[in-house]
Amino acid sequence: MSLLIRINLALGAVFVAAALIAGYACWTILEANARREVIAEAGLMMDSALAIRAYTATEILPLLGDHMKDDFPPQSVPFYAATQNFLKLRERHPEYTYKESTLNPTNPRDRATDWEADIIQQFRNDARAREVVGERVTPVGEALYLARPIRTEPECSTCHSLPASAPRSLIARYGSNNGFGWQPNETVGAQIVSVPFARATASADRAFRAFMTSLIAVFAAVFLVINAVLYLLVVRPLRHIAQIADRLSLGDMSAADFPGRGAKEIASLTRSFDRMRKSLEKALRLLQS
Repeated sequence: MSLLIRINLALGAVFVAAALIAGYACWTILEANARREVIAEAGLMMDSALAIRAYTATEILPLLGDHMKDDFPPQSVPFYAATQNFLKLRERHPEYTYKESTLNPTNPRDRATDWEADIIQQFRNDARAREVVGERVTPVGEALYLARPIRTEPECSTCHSLPASAPRSLIARYGSNNGFGWQPNETVGAQIVSVPFARATASADRAFRAFMTSLIAVFAAVFLVINAVLYLLVVRPLRHIAQIADRLSLGDMSAADFPGRGAKEIASLTRSFDRMRKSLEKALRLLQS
């Protein structure tokens, strides 16, 4: 096996190992960045819902206070306002979801599904928990969800303590079987935002492919340059020296002189061969005389 092939095999092994390590590190970073991006997007949606709830509670609800006994517009409920806002959003972005999921809701549409109930139970088991982040598979692909607990506040008792205390208009709209019996500071549900993960991972995939393509191109260029340098500075001079030495070993004293130029190591080798050639010529002349 020639010297150039051995060097190429060693370089190839090093380049492959370096590409694998760099690729793994790059993908890990890109995936973590994609996850942070999705979590930030979910957090923004959650904060937007909180802003809608606060606006409804502080500016809309006081305007309807005198009419609540005779009529119960659901638009006066902060939870309802936030949910309706995101239902409008889903008309253009169906992969995004927002739900204020509760175990015992007034409006049946807010009842928690099995996986949502599991999240609510996590908040019930750990009163200090403020946020839960996880992943789940949806009909439109993998999604990341962000959940925060819904705990009862003093103003909740007006509509959710006992049916007798609730506005008559609320009973007339939803009945007296659901949404009552909430206890003070009880975890009754969770705000859950679901954001698609596919878009962020697709961006990460594109960045990863671009990085790996660039890395392979750089390695290929380095590989070619190293091969060219090795051939010009080492392999070709050594082959020339070997050819001259082979002719001399067969007694052909008419062979060309060893090259005098080249790298320091090659030049040192040619000087040694020159001295050997002169010694061989002197020995042959002595034998002939």
